[in-house]
Amino acid sequence: MAILTIIGGGAWGSALANLATKKGNQVHLWSRRSSFELESVITSTDIVVSAVSMKGVAATVDRLLATNLSPNTIIVTVTKGLDPATTNTPSQIWQTAFPHNPIVVLSGPNLSEEIRQGLPAATVAASFDLSAAKQVQNIYSSEIFRVYVNQDPLGTELGGTLKNVFAIAAGVCDGLQLGTNAKSALLTRALPEMIRVGVRLGAQAETFYGLSGLGDLLATCNSSLSRNYRVGFRLSQGKSLEEILQELQSTAEGVNTTNVLIDLANQRGIEVPVSRQVYRLLNGEITPEQAVLALMERALKPEI
Repeated sequence: MAILTIIGGGAWGSALANLATKKGNQVHLWSRRSSFELESVITSTDIVVSAVSMKGVAATVDRLLATNLSPNTIIVTVTKGLDPATTNTPSQIWQTAFPHNPIVVLSGPNLSEEIRQGLPAATVAASFDLSAAKQVQNIYSSEIFRVYVNQDPLGTELGGTLKNVFAIAAGVCDGLQLGTNAKSALLTRALPEMIRVGVRLGAQAETFYGLSGLGDLLATCNSSLSRNYRVGFRLSQGKSLEEILQELQSTAEGVNTTNVLIDLANQRGIEVPVSRQVYRLLNGEITPEQAVLALMERALKPEI
């Protein structure tokens, strides 16, 4: 049995707390509304799980730096996003702040509402420290939640992050009723775009063909449970981004990720045609119909 402290009381943090509790682990679920101080449980914690939004990562890091966190404590990050100030991923931010702690990325096709309902799912625990990844695997694996391990935390993290951009595009596609053919073409082209970005940033190409890449892409782009999908769908219905985000009353990480991704692509000369049209759409430069037309009008060339 392990002692876990999960930071973030949202849907995913609560689902992870429930999964760990069912395996017989002792779990402290902490949020800003908790009745106990985070510092009071940190010293006895084996694993800290950060389940906060991208904008909350820096504050969470600062809070933990102020505690007596043991260098043996495993830090698990489940946040999907890119930091606007540094373009770093959450695990890179955690590793910089806690260079002596094992950092594990947990990511996959994991819609929190389905997991809350007890439906089966699979995910990936990725870390340079394979023993730490295996500890997380043992804590969370069950008959309904299958956990695999790898040693490419960056690729695992980027798969879960970048697919949110394409989920917005998929929502537009469905909202405009463009059909299965068009959506299949979109998702097929989204995968090499993810790989292109990931490899340039130092990830392994093969990681994106697994659960945290292709798996998460398929789940998020085909479900109205995805907030990012709903952003695209409602944009196609003529709603403004401001209206949509207000209606959601929760974070759609794909919006911020798209803006940071385009900055990265411009700096490094990475070709991201689908993401670029999503960026133009989110920033009011084009309509949903124009975004689709721009993708269909790209120069003719070989598929591979």
